[in-house]
Amino acid sequence: MLDSRVFRTMAVATALAVTISAFIAPWRVTAGVLAGGLLALFSHSWLKNSAAAAIKLSTEGGAPQLRLAQFVLRYVVIAAVIFALYTLDLVSLPAVLAGMSTFVVAMFVEAAREFYFAIIEREEN
Repeated sequence: MLDSRVFRTMAVATALAVTISAFIAPWRVTAGVLAGGLLALFSHSWLKNSAAAAIKLSTEGGAPQLRLAQFVLRYVVIAAVIFALYTLDLVSLPAVLAGMSTFVVAMFVEAAREFYFAIIEREEN
């Protein structure tokens, strides 16, 4: 449930950032924000799946090298995509990094949501 809220918030933050960027920034910046946001969503999904696989392997006594390889491979793939997009001059690197920060936005939204419900619950008692 928390994971789906975070993923949804990341998707909404990416869509909102791309929409705003499309009106006020050059196309490379907009493309960078979009690429960064999509990479953040991809990374979040991959992390969730590889963490679940790592937990399953640890309970079944699987090889720890496989877990480490999955985490490292995720970063290698993301870095390779960013490098390719930047080398081809398709994106602005700061915009990609800004797009990848949608996870931070999602965490702040989740923290504000939890804080709100903590205050509401406290006032009802």
